[in-house]
Formats: sequence, structure tokens, C-alpha cells
Amino acid sequence: MASFRDTKPFDGKVALVTGGTSGIGRATALAFGRQGATVAVVGRDAERGREVVDLLRKEGGAAGFIRADLSDPVEPGTVVPAVQDRFGRLDIAFNNAGYLEERGLLADQGADVYEAVFGTNVRAVFLLMQAEIKTMLATGGVIVNAASVSGVRQPNTGFGLYSASKAAVLSMTKAAAMEYAEKDIRINAVSPGRVLTPMMEATGIAELDAVAASLPARRLGKPEEVAEAVLWLASDASSFVFGHNLNVDGGFLAM
Repeated sequence: MASFRDTKPFDGKVALVTGGTSGIGRATALAFGRQGATVAVVGRDAERGREVVDLLRKEGGAAGFIRADLSDPVEPGTVVPAVQDRFGRLDIAFNNAGYLEERGLLADQGADVYEAVFGTNVRAVFLLMQAEIKTMLATGGVIVNAASVSGVRQPNTGFGLYSASKAAVLSMTKAAAMEYAEKDIRINAVSPGRVLTPMMEATGIAELDAVAASLPARRLGKPEEVAEAVLWLASDASSFVFGHNLNVDGGFLAM
């Protein structure tokens, strides 16, 4: 069995990364490419997508950008066929794209906000997983879903819909993992917490230093640290890991 410490553990593999143009998705796309994978970068912003692809190619990797709005009811279903058409196979999927509502009490949130949150965070993951699983049934593969510590324990009031959507991702991940484990498809989740990303900066949490000081690690996480966890879950080093939620949270859930 190949070790995760091999020079290029993902040589010959095709990895799909949604939300791959910024934050954790961008860091993960770059990490997969540096470890030998051909990377399908999925996102809404074509300019930022091309920037990630260009960087991967400059570093000697193979990559392509696929534009898709995952909040749309239809477009998530086009992603996997596009990957197959362009690269001929799919071995790894990191379903990372997410949407966080503007902070507000639950009773004040409208149905449009619910649709935006659950459309991106739950429906899109469901549709992507359906297509990914059907593709991987013939060859095996690995799926990693981006959840959140908010799906385990709500760290801030005002983001109830986001928390509920990530709890749904965790439940769906475990259910699918049990259904397809014997089909050589490994499905797990990663739950970041307190990681400095554009999404976190947009939450309106003003005192990031105070947030960092409240963690056992006494600092915020980096997108690259979550990327390393995703790569481990996608590698042969985690070959006996099924239906697991890997918290990358600086010790938040241990408090």
C-alpha cells in the first residue's frame, strides 16, 4: 500500500474540488496538484478559477477550470459529466463549496436565505455525490465533504441555517459511507473551525485576535492546514477510514 509520504501519492488521479477558487478549496486544489493529481477546479468566478489553474500549471501540474453555480438546482448535475469529458475519469471529489448567511436571528431569516444556504450546502452536495458515486462504482474512489464544527456545535448565534445545513452534510456523509463502503468508495467529512478564510472574514466577527485567543491552540487555522487533512482522507494512508468526520479546529470541539 502506498504511503501518504510518497513523493507524489496522487499521480494518475483526477481530483475534483468545488469552491476551488478561494479559501480552503483553493488551498486544497493547489495541494492536490502539488502531490501529482490532475485537478478539476470548480467555481463561479472564471477569472479566479483561471488564476488557480495557471498557478497549478506553472508548478508543473495538470488542471482545468469548470464553471458552475452550485446554488442553482441544475448546475451541480453538470459538474461530474464535465470532469469526465475533459479528463476521462474521476478518482477523488472534495465537495467544498458553501454559503453562509448574513448574521441574523432565525425568526428574521427569509425563505430566500434558507434556499441559498440549503441549496448550496445540502442540495448541491447531494446532487454531486449522486453523480460522483455513480461514476466511482466502476472504479472505486474517495469523496470528502466539507462540513463544519458548526454542524456539531453552534459556535456563534446568528448562523442557525448554516449550522443546520452542515449537520445535514455530516448525516448524509455517514449514511452514504455505510451504503457504499463495500463498493470501494470511501466517503468522509472534514469539519474546519476558526480557519481564516474570506468566508470567516465576512461573518462580521470583529475581534479575530480574541477568537484566536479563545482556542486551545491560541491561533486561527490556515486553509492549508485543512487542505492537509483533506489530502490525508483522500490518500491510501486513510484506507480503513469510512464515515468519519475529521475536525480541524484548533481544539474548539474539545473545550
